[in-house]
Amino acid sequence: MKTMSATDFRKNFSKLLKQMAAGETIVVTDDQTHEVIGNFVREFSAKPKRRLGILEGKATVTFAPDWKMTTEEFLGED
Repeated sequence: MKTMSATDFRKNFSKLLKQMAAGETIVVTDDQTHEVIGNFVREFSAKPKRRLGILEGKATVTFAPDWKMTTEEFLGED
């Protein structure tokens, strides 16, 4: 994590974008009060959807309209 003033952030913006792309977090502070203005981090894309299993798209499951299962049966509790 790198901390810098807003002025330094503006001056080095292009270089900092590359650092953020590499995973660096940049904390920007006010030039006079030194209070944190914001944190700049790389945005990570969402993970791809997981496949449900090796039979996805190859097998189907059909439940009868009157099929029921209790919570205890589902959880395997006696």
